[in-house]
Amino acid sequence: MLSSPVTAFRLALLAALLLTAAHSSNADAVRAALVNLCDPAKIATLTSDRAANPRVRKIAYWLEVARQQGRDPQTEMDKTMSSVGWGGTLKGDLTAAAMARNRTIAERLGCLDAEGMALLRRGNAPSIKFGPYTGEKLTVDHIIPRAVSPSLDLVLANLELMPNSLNLRKGSKIGQRQIDLANKLLQAGLLSAHEHAIIVSRRTPGFVEAP
Repeated sequence: MLSSPVTAFRLALLAALLLTAAHSSNADAVRAALVNLCDPAKIATLTSDRAANPRVRKIAYWLEVARQQGRDPQTEMDKTMSSVGWGGTLKGDLTAAAMARNRTIAERLGCLDAEGMALLRRGNAPSIKFGPYTGEKLTVDHIIPRAVSPSLDLVLANLELMPNSLNLRKGSKIGQRQIDLANKLLQAGLLSAHEHAIIVSRRTPGFVEAP
């Protein structure tokens, strides 16, 4: 019989090692998925309009998986940016912050239940379950509208989850938030000076983005 203290200790140690290995394997799977979705070289190969939108939803899914495993989504994104060669850069910081914020938006709108997670994992839009926008689809908005700056169509730092009605209401308007982001994207090398000037010139008088 396996009843000696030494044997019991060995079994406990083996169980702990197996648990650690499983946790490490899960973490590796999440990181690999995030790196694949955020890799700038792969994103650059996308050719259709709004082709990065499904990636934004999938990233929100994997960041929620990481959170459920006890890891901080912002930290996961920071590490992902390091893995794709953007660690310690402004463009990496902007991208990491935007993607971590999207997971929070999905959570606050009740989109991270089992049904929502299944849709997000496939890159599809879940239905909002909490708040005044309940029943609407959670769409992907271009913070700086693609109608104003087409080059930002695939820039993850410019993509944000948003209720459909808010997305439609915003349209191609430019407010202070858009100009502030344009300044940061210009500094990060993700926006040309020419397109930055166009964005600033297209400011919509009186436009304040809805919270």
